[in-house]
Amino acid sequence: MGQEVDREQFSEQEFAVFGERLEDSLTALRELLSRPGFGVGPASVGAELELFLVTPEGRPLPRNEEVRDAADDDRVVLELGRFNLEVNLSPVPLAGRPFDALGEELRDTMRMVDRAAATQGGGVVPIGILPTLTEADFTRDSMTDEARYRALSHGLRRLRVEPFRVLIHGTERLELEAEDIILESANTSWQVHLRTAPADFDRVYNAAQLAVGPALAVSGNSPFFIGRELWEETRIALFEESADDRDIERRWRRDGRVAFGSDWVSGGAGELFTQCVRDYEPLLPVLHEEDPIAVVKDGGVPGLAELRLHQGTVWQWNRPVYDPADGGHLRVELRALPAGPTGTDMLANSAFMLGLVLAMSAEPEWTRDFPFGAAYRNFYRAATTGLDAPMSWPGRDGETPAGELALSLLPVAAAGLELGGVDAGHAAEFLQVISERIRLRRTGAGWQRRAISAIGDDPAARARMVARYRELSISGLPVHTWPDMLP
Repeated sequence: MGQEVDREQFSEQEFAVFGERLEDSLTALRELLSRPGFGVGPASVGAELELFLVTPEGRPLPRNEEVRDAADDDRVVLELGRFNLEVNLSPVPLAGRPFDALGEELRDTMRMVDRAAATQGGGVVPIGILPTLTEADFTRDSMTDEARYRALSHGLRRLRVEPFRVLIHGTERLELEAEDIILESANTSWQVHLRTAPADFDRVYNAAQLAVGPALAVSGNSPFFIGRELWEETRIALFEESADDRDIERRWRRDGRVAFGSDWVSGGAGELFTQCVRDYEPLLPVLHEEDPIAVVKDGGVPGLAELRLHQGTVWQWNRPVYDPADGGHLRVELRALPAGPTGTDMLANSAFMLGLVLAMSAEPEWTRDFPFGAAYRNFYRAATTGLDAPMSWPGRDGETPAGELALSLLPVAAAGLELGGVDAGHAAEFLQVISERIRLRRTGAGWQRRAISAIGDDPAARARMVARYRELSISGLPVHTWPDMLP
């Protein structure tokens, strides 16, 4: 979705030709993945952070174009909602002290965007879902004024004739409808990329599918939406339902357009890209002149623009990424973690999840005995109830509360980071944040719930809470050290 799209409407012929180009891209990708040495290189990690723009009163500020222009930095890009921006961080080597480098750039870019937002009378907040959002914030005028987002909405509406229905049963119940994808703009996340050699892809991707359960459980930061108290990570349900193209004609498909998946991967990255083309119809048939098969036969590295654009409109919670840069390589994109509460918290979440991924990918035999359905349940239970979610884990009998399981997995994560060449003391610094957060039961979602419980659940109270959250977030101190909000 980061590619340039300068049109809103496409013909049925263009959709048909785009489908043919996707098949050619898959053929080229298979040839490329079988090329000796392709994608081999030192592991690296990068990240993207989605942010809310808010007024001093804690309400959404729909001025993202103006803030982007004031920032005047290529790393800052527009998101779907006019109150959202995304910051793209530079990849860094995994070995050594990667979270220092990511953290420095994260702090610098957040300060830069906050200064830019101040020129429009607001600021930024890293939070999974902004609690002050109301139904009035999701109109057609709320969508960013860019052709790619209008085209995305048209593409989904081409497939889905029914309204998008959101039904979430949490602490309270939420039911609403929307005519387009705009409700997805309520979600902001912290997306981590791990460069992965093709030969290691299955092991790393499957490990990510396992690791995301406990990692999400300790990272919850999205308990409220439109005045309702819902899941610890309401983003998961909201994104899946607000972008689901399965209407009456597509009930047969097991997974929605936003999905966790349905089995362990055994056929490499090519399996997931093929599944993406086979199961999901295109939304944005932007055609390019490149002949990817010819490029591969000539020994080159194709851009595969059509395939990358299509893959960008299928939002697996862990997603394969092909990038033609640096001679071409693969990444596993870890998409489920929420934005916020602070840079330290996001880096700690990354350290825990990456450590588990690296540790479990080094012992891939667990996938023979551990059912995929258990990892699936772990993920959605983590989103629903966070630290209290009952979870299964390879080599353990029965189920364990997620917080207790995560504590026991901290040494596993530390060992995984060490395998990846991360300095042991550096890793310990961030894993200690996770340990204290669990011990004190102070996730971002927990802090928000306690705050609302103390001051009341009405629009004015939610605005007060967001203002205080922003103050504490700017401090950079991890959420487990935040004081409770007094009545």
